Amino acid sequence: MTEERAADAGDPQPVAAPASTAPQQQEMPLAVVHGQPVLQIPQDLYIPPDALEVILEAFEGPLDLLLYLIRRQNLDILDIPVADITRQYVDYIQAMHEMRFELAADYLVMAAMLAEIKSRMLLPRAPNEVGEEEDPRAELVRRLQEYERFKKAAEDIDTLPRQDRDTAPVQAFVPDRASVRLPPPVELKEMLLALHDVLKRAELFTQHAIKRDALSVRQRMGELLERLKDGSFYRFETLFTAEEGKLGIVVTFLGMLTLAKEQLVEIVQEAPFAPIYVKSLALLKDGDEIELSSEFDEPAANDG
Repeated sequence: MTEERAADAGDPQPVAAPASTAPQQQEMPLAVVHGQPVLQIPQDLYIPPDALEVILEAFEGPLDLLLYLIRRQNLDILDIPVADITRQYVDYIQAMHEMRFELAADYLVMAAMLAEIKSRMLLPRAPNEVGEEEDPRAELVRRLQEYERFKKAAEDIDTLPRQDRDTAPVQAFVPDRASVRLPPPVELKEMLLALHDVLKRAELFTQHAIKRDALSVRQRMGELLERLKDGSFYRFETLFTAEEGKLGIVVTFLGMLTLAKEQLVEIVQEAPFAPIYVKSLALLKDGDEIELSSEFDEPAANDG
């Protein structure tokens, strides 16, 4: 007896599993009443069997309902089974009345028309009238075909973008930004390159004059303005006279630089190594004169 108790004492005892610490999802309430969640349906709550009825079909008139019944069963619109369609049409009207829906009088008129067509098709025909009498369904078929065409056209139009449904008008103020393209400024390096070409042409002419008259930069400035007075652009090279030699070319170049410094001429070039053009900014009228001066001319000697 003592050995059995000792053996029992030596057996490992079962250890209780630790409680799960994983988060548990809370039960979603059935409803929220006055801010308080309702987790169970009250025992005294009574819900009538017809408390909620959902009607997915919405018809725009009796022809729309008829067309729906025909297309739902994939029937030929030219061979309508009037008996079946009439029964389904009347069942729909009765269901609307039971649910206290007000129907337009057109639905009742169409029901009467279907009943008339059904009765005319059930009446026996005389043997000699077979094939001569018009099908009682012809007028209804014509109206259904015409309605289907208009309905298809309306659906196509409805797919087009509509303002305030698919698009919204937006007004944006766009400032008037007239692009004014200013010619790039001409660097002195470009003018010196052009001057070098003019000097090379001047070397082709030899001068045999023993005495050379002094050339005035101020006088050459006036000659340049006189030549440019029409306001047109002139090629840089055309303003030089190679026959005057290097001295005359240098005087013309200095006069042009002085006029540009005084903002009396504009010198432009469209791109690097492109032709250089000169234009007068002093549009003179007949008889107008501009006082010109140059720092390159020697001052006049005082009389006496």
